Amino acid sequence: MSTRDEEPDFHEIDRYDGGVGWIAYPDEAMERASHAFAVANEETGADDVWVVDPVDAPGVDDLLDELGTVAGVVVGLDRHVRDSGELAERHGVPVYVPEWMTGVAEELGPDVDVERFGSRLADTGFEAIRIRDSSLPPWQEVGLFDGETLIVPESLGTGSYFRGDRERLGVHPMLRLTPPTTALSGLDPERVLVGHGVGVHERAAVAVEDALSNSRGKAPGLYAKTLKSALPF
Repeated sequence: MSTRDEEPDFHEIDRYDGGVGWIAYPDEAMERASHAFAVANEETGADDVWVVDPVDAPGVDDLLDELGTVAGVVVGLDRHVRDSGELAERHGVPVYVPEWMTGVAEELGPDVDVERFGSRLADTGFEAIRIRDSSLPPWQEVGLFDGETLIVPESLGTGSYFRGDRERLGVHPMLRLTPPTTALSGLDPERVLVGHGVGVHERAAVAVEDALSNSRGKAPGLYAKTLKSALPF
């Protein structure tokens, strides 16, 4: 569902005051989305830019320069290493990984500087939410929330294969029967940014609660839609 055969050409998404997102391969089915947000640095008086689960493409650095200076790259899902190492090395910054997430540092390799974080992501103002940490299926995911912006790398998405009938935001197909209700309900975000698809910027809190509460009930319809789209006729 993802491809590297085509020449990367990013499509900008999720622009808001202090943040932006992009999809590097707009035509691929997975709709892999990357995000960056700026945080004021009181010591330098400038803005630090934090990049989450990036897929690299020509021109991405220009997009980041509009926000400030890259201070760190964040891996939000154990299988979302993507181009984190390459982007971090290019900007001379560490890759930030939750202290409980395994396997990511090994995949990045010994030449990439890795920093671990706990309940908060450095001095960004973002709380780190342990969305899922399981072995069956293997899934380690951290969400980020600063009271306004909620970043969910995988459990929620807006890609077509995430969304059931009339859903603006949907739970990942593999988690439909066990949605991350405890981790993500009651947060009241103004916007939700996801790792697959364009974010939700209107009535975002309602979209999250609807996705979680309807996850099981709309699972059969979503699975039927997915199966139908996969058939060769």
